[in-house]
Amino acid sequence: RTLGATHLTLVAPYLAYMRQDKQFHPGEAVTSRSFAKLIATYFDWLVTVDPHLHRLHALSEIYAIPTTVVHAAPLISRWIKEAVARPLLIGPDSESEQWVSAVAKAAGAPWVVLEKSRHGDRDVDIQIPNLEQWKAHQPVLVDDIISTARTMIETVGHLKQMGLESPVGIGVHAVFADNAYADLQAAGVARIVTCDTIVHPSNAIATWPLLVAAVAAL
Repeated sequence: RTLGATHLTLVAPYLAYMRQDKQFHPGEAVTSRSFAKLIATYFDWLVTVDPHLHRLHALSEIYAIPTTVVHAAPLISRWIKEAVARPLLIGPDSESEQWVSAVAKAAGAPWVVLEKSRHGDRDVDIQIPNLEQWKAHQPVLVDDIISTARTMIETVGHLKQMGLESPVGIGVHAVFADNAYADLQAAGVARIVTCDTIVHPSNAIATWPLLVAAVAAL
């Protein structure tokens, strides 16, 4: 602004701090709201890819500036259609149902969602429906953020017990905390694929064309 800029747009492919959307323990900050206030202080517009909206319906609930959200779902559908012969899409929980069903529909693939109980970052219970009719398909695990990867790792173990093919793991944002990437590989996934919102060796789906188009439209 000191150089004369009258409008500042922040392009944040991965919008950080969105997962802390409530006070889970006494004394914690709700960082999604704190970060939103900080960003709104310095920028006039925000462009991002698939922010984590678990307890929120829209960024406008916490961001005081205009926001543009671009969605990776069509790109993921296209990748699945081109790279997986007989995909069965599997969503991590009931909250993912609308998103996973849209990806599956565009990819022309069947889909199911898991029942997940999270007791902590690394303590997850998974219940998988009967997949006997889908044994000829390759499971494709789809999630927005792969952080500790515990949900995917737990799911891979269940799928192995059911006699299904090794799954493909797809995530929009490749956070991969600590050794999560190596742990997921060791669990027996056929391939791990992510979008390029966070630079990582697993990046195979480019979202930058969507971001360019969003900025051009401002």
